[in-house]
Amino acid sequence: AALMIPLLKFSVFACIAMSVMLFSERVYMAVVIVAIKAFRKIPERRYRWKELREDDVELGPYGYPMVLVQIPMYNEKEVYQLSIGSACALRWPSDRIIIQVLDDSTDPIIKTLVQIECKRWAIKGIDIKYEIRGNRNGYKAGALKEGLKHEYVDRCEYVVIFDADFQPEPNFLAKTIPFLVHNPQVALVQARWKFVNADECLMTRMQEMSLDYHFKVEQEVGSFTHAFFGFNGTAGAWRLSAIKEAGGWKDRTTVEDMDLAVRATLNGWKFLYLGSIQV
Repeated sequence: AALMIPLLKFSVFACIAMSVMLFSERVYMAVVIVAIKAFRKIPERRYRWKELREDDVELGPYGYPMVLVQIPMYNEKEVYQLSIGSACALRWPSDRIIIQVLDDSTDPIIKTLVQIECKRWAIKGIDIKYEIRGNRNGYKAGALKEGLKHEYVDRCEYVVIFDADFQPEPNFLAKTIPFLVHNPQVALVQARWKFVNADECLMTRMQEMSLDYHFKVEQEVGSFTHAFFGFNGTAGAWRLSAIKEAGGWKDRTTVEDMDLAVRATLNGWKFLYLGSIQV
């Protein structure tokens, strides 16, 4: 009893202290998010944004920058056509974009289907690469890491990542890449997620509410105050030089998105969240 009572008192005190910290954080976020909405502090007012044009002298002789779009997937039979099709439909000069499908599927039938889909788009003139590995080391992080090792990636300035169940709107690049082009201190432009099955049942509705809070409050506040906020692993546009400077993707962890975000932030890079763009 002489040992347990002090330990219990300390535990109660620690719980109270953490509860106060969490409450203070929520109050701080509430104040900031109200200020953002009240004063309309949209990203376009805080960062330079200008529509890209092929005749823009600031972009150099090639006009639009070279963009790599990575789609990591694993046995995605239900959505592979939708994700590949959405990526290939992105509005961007055809000679300034490369679609890279990183297929780690273990089902040979699905692998064949994905490869056929890539060939179908290649016939239409899309620069699409179908890449596979001999193993699944590092899982998603390993696939992304291997994807950046190909020689054609050296021609790209920016990389956009979409998980296989994400379908970007055709104007995604036109809305996000200018922030990277005109703001050299920005390494990442993160878009918001949207959910096609949110109203399916009570559980999916609760999940949507939880994730909406994460994006509409936590990510918004972090971006507005220039504080750290994490990369969500998908629906984001990265500056390739920032990824390389941070040491690239590390397959030592299953939270590779947060790991890379922390290292990039420690190197002084800024992140931008765009709540107006949903994927």
